Amino acid sequence: MAAVVALVDDLFFQAKILETAKQLGVELRTCATPEALAAEIARESPKLIVVDLNARGNPIEAIERVQASGSAIPLIAFLSHVQVELAARARAAGCRDVMPRSQFTRDLATILRQVKSEL
Repeated sequence: MAAVVALVDDLFFQAKILETAKQLGVELRTCATPEALAAEIARESPKLIVVDLNARGNPIEAIERVQASGSAIPLIAFLSHVQVELAARARAAGCRDVMPRSQFTRDLATILRQVKSEL
């Protein structure tokens, strides 16, 4: 079971997230599309969903789908710090936390450790 499922289509950022998870012993799966995210969530029942709000497709719609399913899985979304309107849309769609990419990068190890402690 993947503890974390992430919608991230930036290959360099995927590698960074996967490497951090590996170092901490947290199983993390990445998806490049909102459709793949939905399938992975259904298959894995993760403890956390991470969404790059700048991913291709419609990441806001992906968040809305998760919420519409009645899922209680926490969501964290990240984006460029200047995208205030997009951040508001993500919060309205049901994200637990919306943060700038720089903060997500800085806090990633802490976030993953917390997920690991809940397993």
